[in-house]
Amino acid sequence: MDSTEPDQTAFEAVSAQTSKLSRRYQALLDQSTPHVLYRWIGTGVLLFLFFVRVFVAQGWYIVAYALGIYLLNLFLAFLQPKFDPSNDAMDTEMEDGGVGILPTRQDEEFRPFIRRLPEFKFWHSATRAVGISFLCSWFEIFNVPVFWPVLVMYWFMLFILTMRKQIQHMIKYRYVPFSFGKAKYTKNSN
Repeated sequence: MDSTEPDQTAFEAVSAQTSKLSRRYQALLDQSTPHVLYRWIGTGVLLFLFFVRVFVAQGWYIVAYALGIYLLNLFLAFLQPKFDPSNDAMDTEMEDGGVGILPTRQDEEFRPFIRRLPEFKFWHSATRAVGISFLCSWFEIFNVPVFWPVLVMYWFMLFILTMRKQIQHMIKYRYVPFSFGKAKYTKNSN
């Protein structure tokens, strides 16, 4: 049996247990890494349970709204590239006064598409947020009375305004963001 040494303080014992739990949690995360579909199905089931809880309880709309805003923020970070050529072009234009352009020749720098937020971190953050929201829906202190249609309208307006640039990019280049691997572009016939 594991027994604590007599000279070990309470802080050291708690720290050792926390470290042990942290290693177990990290091992579970490492084991779940290759199972992309199952991870997302689990998150979807948890999100569905949260929505059922909010629907049945007829409350906690502010928690659902905060979750929606957070998930929208994660989704935007997932869609955006880590190195955005349009931002680099604007920076160059402002510094030299010249017009920044994308690389067009072989000898120029090539930057592959790297997401600002990798898929695993997106999943992990989204799952934690849904889990925390689900837990909050069981405490009356988080049941702040709000007129939910206003929140829904505001969320859709915020979604449209923040996603405008990404939607235009996806339409122009026929970008498919949900390949769960490399981002795929197809040639535009226009």
